[in-house]
Amino acid sequence: MNQKNIENNLEISDQFFSESENKMYSSINKIEELGIKLSSLLELDEIDAHVYLNLLRLGPVTASSLAKELHMDRTKAYRTIDKLLHLQIVSTTLSKPKLCVANKPEDVLNNILQQKENQVNRIKNSQQQIIESIQTTIPTNFKTTIPTFHVTQGTGKIYSEIEKLIEESEDIIYLVTTLKDISKMYHTDIPEKIKICEKNGGQVRLITEMLNYSEVQFIRRFGATSTRRGILRTRGRMVVEKNRNMILSDALSDHSNSESDFAICTNSVEMSGNIFTLCSLLWENSKPLNLPQVQVN
Repeated sequence: MNQKNIENNLEISDQFFSESENKMYSSINKIEELGIKLSSLLELDEIDAHVYLNLLRLGPVTASSLAKELHMDRTKAYRTIDKLLHLQIVSTTLSKPKLCVANKPEDVLNNILQQKENQVNRIKNSQQQIIESIQTTIPTNFKTTIPTFHVTQGTGKIYSEIEKLIEESEDIIYLVTTLKDISKMYHTDIPEKIKICEKNGGQVRLITEMLNYSEVQFIRRFGATSTRRGILRTRGRMVVEKNRNMILSDALSDHSNSESDFAICTNSVEMSGNIFTLCSLLWENSKPLNLPQVQVN
């Protein structure tokens, strides 16, 4: 075989492996995106969704083998499986060794949907009676203009607070957060609440980090009124409306679960005004983000 043939074969080989690597990375990215969507939809931790999707991929397997396959701590894998068993997302066999089996996606979603519907129906059926009982038993005309605050725990509940703040606003709202947080928010009702806010005359200004254009698929879909790229000094999130409401969250590590997510919510005019001024300065010092065209599926 001459030198030219060898070079041609090497070029073909390199092209083959390059295409294989691209397909592999594309598959991994799709699984990660699906995991984020599933965890947001079902209010799971990302690791829960990750384990479930990989159980679907692998088929029946022991918890220890699963931990090895996913490079997880064995104890954490067992805890995750126990949680998914309780939620009826996975099942186990009676064999020895015990195998973990992912339940069918349609069964998982139907089961959780039925649970949610039952919960909503119970609240609807009892709502008026409970309100009347409270008003009769504990009559009060107490009102206050004193600023209040509360702490909200859990990513899903924090997103609900953000949805409410955006929906009821007719002014400028600053949303400062990470790209990963935006990818989770995309799978909530926040994008729809932004549209409502804009119809009411408000706008949502998003300030986020920017690593490379391959990671911005959710930014265009997210639908903020305008977006800028800045240097985030924290991995937490800030959501603030001028002189009205604000939501501040601490930074989360990549290994934290959704219940480790805390936020302070307040209607303090002075506090929200100060944070709004800070976000305005961040906005002025951030660069406009010229987003590439991203096809929305």
